[in-house]
Amino acid sequence: MNKDSPPDASGQPVTPVRVSGDELEIKDARIIFEAIWEHLEDEFGHENLRFPKEIILLGGAPGSGKGTNTRFIMRARGFTCPPIIVSDLLNSAEAQRIKDAGGMVGDREVIGILFQRILHEDFRDGAILDGFPRTKVQVECLKMLVDRINHLHREFSDTALAVHFRKPTIHAMVLFVEEHTSILRQVMRGKSIEEHNRKVLETGVGTLQELRPTDKDPDAAQHRYRVFKEKTWTALQSLREQFFYHFINAEGSIEEVERNILDELKYQSSLELDRRTFDRLRALPLANEIVVHARQEMVRRLDSYELEHRDLFARVVDIVRERFMPIIVRHAITGRAAVNTTDEVFKDPLALAMLIDVFSERGFHALIDKRIERIPDRIDLETGMIHSHDHVVYRIHIYFKGSEIRRG
Repeated sequence: MNKDSPPDASGQPVTPVRVSGDELEIKDARIIFEAIWEHLEDEFGHENLRFPKEIILLGGAPGSGKGTNTRFIMRARGFTCPPIIVSDLLNSAEAQRIKDAGGMVGDREVIGILFQRILHEDFRDGAILDGFPRTKVQVECLKMLVDRINHLHREFSDTALAVHFRKPTIHAMVLFVEEHTSILRQVMRGKSIEEHNRKVLETGVGTLQELRPTDKDPDAAQHRYRVFKEKTWTALQSLREQFFYHFINAEGSIEEVERNILDELKYQSSLELDRRTFDRLRALPLANEIVVHARQEMVRRLDSYELEHRDLFARVVDIVRERFMPIIVRHAITGRAAVNTTDEVFKDPLALAMLIDVFSERGFHALIDKRIERIPDRIDLETGMIHSHDHVVYRIHIYFKGSEIRRG
């Protein structure tokens, strides 16, 4: 028993409970989140807490190209709304009101402003959060938000409002560069901004750009990078536990980084669709699953035609050689031809399947369009009824690589 411990109500010393910094931060985050959530419900109403279907958390080292790649990510995901740059929230009207009232813009204020912003209808399908989260408190509040969105999804899943409370998809995307690359890019950016601002001041044309102190001083740029590694990096790493985490090597050219981003953001229906929607679609094969075995299946079918349906197969091949190939040869330059046929053999669906496989084996792509026309035969003068028959025309479109004509 610790003699220095303060006594409890009975007069007995109480051993103090030690609480780690992480536990305190989580406790603080819970208090912050609950206060913000209560405020959102009061302001918007429970049924109007409609958050984005997809949220991309874009983080990265200084000079890693977050600003450069944001628009590319927007195009890749089909977002039309602008990114939410969290550092700009410090200069927003909401933040300015807090500062004017003598308050400080900390985690609680940033999170509150951010959560209000993403409730805007413009972000209903998706939002990019540039520079969020940066601290452990922000990470914990984000996790609580996603849990609450999932709860809303379950709550409204069988109601008329279900479409507004879809299963959320969260991507944590971290662009990373080494220290020397970060310093070099920050300084180069500084020189570019200085030159731009000089021209604006000389000509009066254009808008001055913000020049950070770290963009002019290599030592300051290095310090900024190391602060990122020591603080923000740890917070971003913790996102691995719960969200789709994409670590992007941003060292290369813009084109190389874009390829890396696309590789990471490949669509995964099992992760992004609602479970019920995915269960409905999963019986349908994926295109790549069909393509993988397509050649082997075509070979098997062609051999079966020869072994099991020899006469019909021979007739189809003869039709292709005698009627189709002369037309295809005449269109060799264009790489496409269309052939009409009314041959009775193609009333057999197997003959049409043979035709497609024969062309595929020879390196062509064939599409068949079946057209049925009603042809009048006679009119019954007593009843006025028109007697007719079906006239079937098969129009086969054949595609292949055309000839290249070189001109001097």
